[in-house]
Amino acid sequence: MTREGRNMGRKSLRAVVGKSPEWKDLAKVCVAFTNADGGALVIGVEDGETGPPEGQKLPEGLRDGIRRTMTELTVGLSVRSEVRTSENGAEYIELHIPPSFGVASTTDGQFFNRIDDQNRPVTGDDVALLVGDRAAAPWESQTSLRIGVSEVDHEKLDGVVQGLRRSEKVSASVKEKTPGELMEHYGLAKDGWLTNLGVLFVGGKPARSELSTAPMVRFFKLDDIGEKVNEISWADHTLNPIELVDAVWRGIPDFREWYEVPNGMRRHRIPAFDENVVREIMVNALVHRSYSRRGDIHLNLHPDRLEVRNPGRLPRGVNPRNVLHKTVRRNTKFAELLHDLGFMERQGSGFDLVYERLLTQGKPAPRIKEDSDSVTVVVPRRIIRVDAYDFISKASEQFKLTQRERIALGLLAQNRELSAGDLMEILQLESVDEVQPWIRRVVDFDLVGTVGEGDAICYYIKTRLL
Repeated sequence: MTREGRNMGRKSLRAVVGKSPEWKDLAKVCVAFTNADGGALVIGVEDGETGPPEGQKLPEGLRDGIRRTMTELTVGLSVRSEVRTSENGAEYIELHIPPSFGVASTTDGQFFNRIDDQNRPVTGDDVALLVGDRAAAPWESQTSLRIGVSEVDHEKLDGVVQGLRRSEKVSASVKEKTPGELMEHYGLAKDGWLTNLGVLFVGGKPARSELSTAPMVRFFKLDDIGEKVNEISWADHTLNPIELVDAVWRGIPDFREWYEVPNGMRRHRIPAFDENVVREIMVNALVHRSYSRRGDIHLNLHPDRLEVRNPGRLPRGVNPRNVLHKTVRRNTKFAELLHDLGFMERQGSGFDLVYERLLTQGKPAPRIKEDSDSVTVVVPRRIIRVDAYDFISKASEQFKLTQRERIALGLLAQNRELSAGDLMEILQLESVDEVQPWIRRVVDFDLVGTVGEGDAICYYIKTRLL
């Protein structure tokens, strides 16, 4: 069975049979699942076990009883239950819980959300945020400011239009559209009014300042003891998101620093902060944030790392343990426009690019921290394995490695040896079988050796190559 996580949970059969079934607790779990992005709940597996006990039989009518009781104890929840039989002949129930269209709760007014493998209560202002994430009219498409398209900033509009017409990611038929048609196509205007997204990209400074949640960026450089030694801000609403990303990259002198490392008979410069990494993280901060709440984007530069903190939580369905693979577009039109302008690697998280760039430069992988009201991406600055950079550069050149293979090699080069289970955890995969596409070819190329077999197999970089 798949391990427990955001989309999968397990409960003992004792939770629904016997003298004191835990119906209210089960209702809270179901509400948490449906308020996240849905999932499956397996009933009939004991704590610490991966499958039901041999010989387990379900009481007659239990499947319908669970579904009926969950309907009675919750508001806005729908479930589908079925009886399944495992390989050892034991019976168990699989409860399928789709995501709700609104916000679900228990009948006594409690709200819950699923974060990783935990069911967390949602209270106070967080309830409004949960409702906001499920609003029928997305923030980016609203025209509540009532700013007409005639008030567009023509210089900014021309920059967007020319960028789209130069882009290789835009079809010929879209490039032929007039500026007005392009604004409608990308959701910048609707019914003669600028949308919130349109105000952000092509509105004038006064209009942008009227958006209470328009993004502002503040940079702080800190010394070894956390004292501030420099500060830069972009908070006057002069720049649209495209210009803001460029201004941040160009405006921080520390981003131009680099390390010189040996590369065979030559020496190579590795940037302290890779431009592609900084831009990708900035774009993600802008695209995936919740515009239903205020807050600045903070860039805190420490001697050994850059921390990019964004207000609000990750989009519903995304968490620090699945960010490499999960794609949820909180602001769909925003993401589409930046993708077509060439500012996003693709319409996904882009974190695979960040992992690849850091690991192949001999640096640790990025870390993502989520708390109650913000998300922080931690980008390491320092190289911890110089030989890893040289090794992966040569291997990529000789064997034309894929992005996944370079990431796997980078992890192995830094750790020297990892089990299939270790790789599964680090790469945020669901099973050890999913490790194979990342590692199979580099083993065949004799870049990586193996010890053991099956789920216990370990992979290592052959010492002679490093």
